[in-house]
Amino acid sequence: TIIPLLDQLIEGAGEQGIEQITMGMAHRGRLNVLANVIGHFCERIFTSFEGSVHPAFPADEGDVKYHQGAEGERETASGQTVQLRLSPNPSHLEAVDPVVEGMTRAIQDAMADGEVTNDEARSRALPILLHGDAAFAGQGIVMETLQLAQLRGYRTGGTIHIIINNQIGFTTSPEAGRSSIYSTDVARMTQSPIFHINGDDPEAAYRTMRMALDYRQQFHKDVVLDVVGFRRLGHNEADEPSYTQPLMYQRVKEHPGVRTIYAKRLIREGVIDEAGVSQMLEERINRYEDALARAKKVAAENKDLIAAEPEAVEIDGSQVVETLVSDDVVKRIAQQISVVPEEFNLNPKMVSQLARRAKMGHGQVPIDWAFAEALAFGSLALEGTRVRLSGQDSGRGTFSQRHAVLYDTQSGKAWTPLSELRSENNPQGKFEVFDSSLSEAGVLGFEYGYSVIAADALVMWEAQFGDFNNVAQGIIDQYVAASEDKWRQTSRLTMLLPHGYEGQGPEHSSARLERFLQLCAANNLCVSYPSTPAQYFHLLRRQVRLGFERPLIVMTPKSLLRLPAAGSSLDQFTTGGFQPLFDDAEINDPDRIERIVLCSGKVFYDLSDARKKAAGNGASDIQGGSSPTVMEGSDRVAIIRVEQFYPFPRTAIKETLAKYPNAKDLVWCQEEPRNMGGWTFMEGKFEDLIPRGDLLRYVGR
Repeated sequence: TIIPLLDQLIEGAGEQGIEQITMGMAHRGRLNVLANVIGHFCERIFTSFEGSVHPAFPADEGDVKYHQGAEGERETASGQTVQLRLSPNPSHLEAVDPVVEGMTRAIQDAMADGEVTNDEARSRALPILLHGDAAFAGQGIVMETLQLAQLRGYRTGGTIHIIINNQIGFTTSPEAGRSSIYSTDVARMTQSPIFHINGDDPEAAYRTMRMALDYRQQFHKDVVLDVVGFRRLGHNEADEPSYTQPLMYQRVKEHPGVRTIYAKRLIREGVIDEAGVSQMLEERINRYEDALARAKKVAAENKDLIAAEPEAVEIDGSQVVETLVSDDVVKRIAQQISVVPEEFNLNPKMVSQLARRAKMGHGQVPIDWAFAEALAFGSLALEGTRVRLSGQDSGRGTFSQRHAVLYDTQSGKAWTPLSELRSENNPQGKFEVFDSSLSEAGVLGFEYGYSVIAADALVMWEAQFGDFNNVAQGIIDQYVAASEDKWRQTSRLTMLLPHGYEGQGPEHSSARLERFLQLCAANNLCVSYPSTPAQYFHLLRRQVRLGFERPLIVMTPKSLLRLPAAGSSLDQFTTGGFQPLFDDAEINDPDRIERIVLCSGKVFYDLSDARKKAAGNGASDIQGGSSPTVMEGSDRVAIIRVEQFYPFPRTAIKETLAKYPNAKDLVWCQEEPRNMGGWTFMEGKFEDLIPRGDLLRYVGR
């Protein structure tokens, strides 16, 4: 029943002017949808069952066949061409829900950049999500996605949710899988209309689908179709379901099936005869047999090509890409964010901040992190790049540092200064910032999906504190880190994760740098811990350049946001680009150096301060407990900052170490405990990097 329902949903969508449909679903029925709804992919599917990969679909070797997505096109009876997309999805059943919403929103935003209004764009692109009954009731990301439906930064004009209700989840009966009466009760929280449909009645499903589509187009809200049926075979088609549901599966065994029931009805009504039914079955079986024969031929011809791909050559991350801006651009952005319209009533506490930003734009005071970020956002918008930032408190910033959105103290009206910057030649160039719902997995999945479609945009998700990415770990593992390898699906998604040990306890200290470094392989991510505002500026601007089509993970600061020593000069923005490594600028005589301390991020300022204090006191040894600290003999110590962990800046590190021929002691120093942070990653990299057999040793917690 689901297949004709989807088929007619596409036809009905075409009648109503819908041009794009993006679908998400888990595994059950996925191959059927690929073969009979999205396009004619039987040959591709059968080729994978033959143990080969169809040459037209090389991504299929990256994941199991029922995780793959596809794109197709349908010329409907009304003459409308509808573009169809089924998103790939891992075994995390409902993880695809926010991804599809993000993809759809990006399609709609691109439409709205032309002559189309936002409302028209919402009417022309439709998300469809197919769920299992147990997963819809059981997985929290469903609720997170439903709650995004009417939010300004995330609305997509309504989603049609279709529940494939098999009345069972794996081997778990409904009474053990949910506390609500219906699996769809979770959707009642957003007052979505819910239709319960007998899966044995395709025509009832068709009539209900027409109502659902009309409702969505009229009111731009979610609607749920609960198609109640059963699962004839076990969970993986080889299970024995009667082990756990003997009574249910006795009834299933006796059920003739919806095709047989509907065929008898049509015969009874005189629509078709027995011979016509047999002919239709024969034609369909022949179509499958022909596809299978072609698949066997493809598999035989590609037998020698099935060998594993050669291991990817990892990029040397030493390259410096020029991402400077002119003085005029800096001044224009400073003017935009520091001059308030006459009729706007500014919070008095913001007056001094805006005055300071105006001085930064003219080089009168060092540039801090928030202003550097505003320069990156504004300059990209002026160059025609869409810049989208979302997260909890992202408008103001967790640490009251960004203030990208200002509020009138009298009316409460919001004003986003950077959103008024526009590219003269490219209407897509704009800045948007959204305070998200209190969700990590749902919102990160949405932004990932958005970045897949908006391939040239700077799309960012910001965690309130870095550790909060814990709640989105499934999206990070399955999509952010692995999607290019599994599905050839690239993304420039940027994750901003506040990190640093400022005495706020474990949950607010660590963005789990080590987890992202463990995920790094085959050039799949960029992981950075910048130590200056200028570095952060260049890093964000580099992310949209050609050759950087991979997710970017940034350890962003807390205390450094306002640390005077962490400021950058104006000329660092109007020259150069992101440096993956900083040599020690304080060293005048490299031959005197006996110890090299490598570090990353905030701890550099602690080390630098300790060295200055040691030099000022005339001390050559600083005692920490009963052992000399890393700054012992401070005049003979060089501090090197690693600004980018991955891709690993191998050449830059090798050349920098070579400048210190007498340095025999090589140290990695970090704030994080030994089993966290960058230590285990750096230790492994240095095993191959130091030919003279020296060891990189650890200093830290």
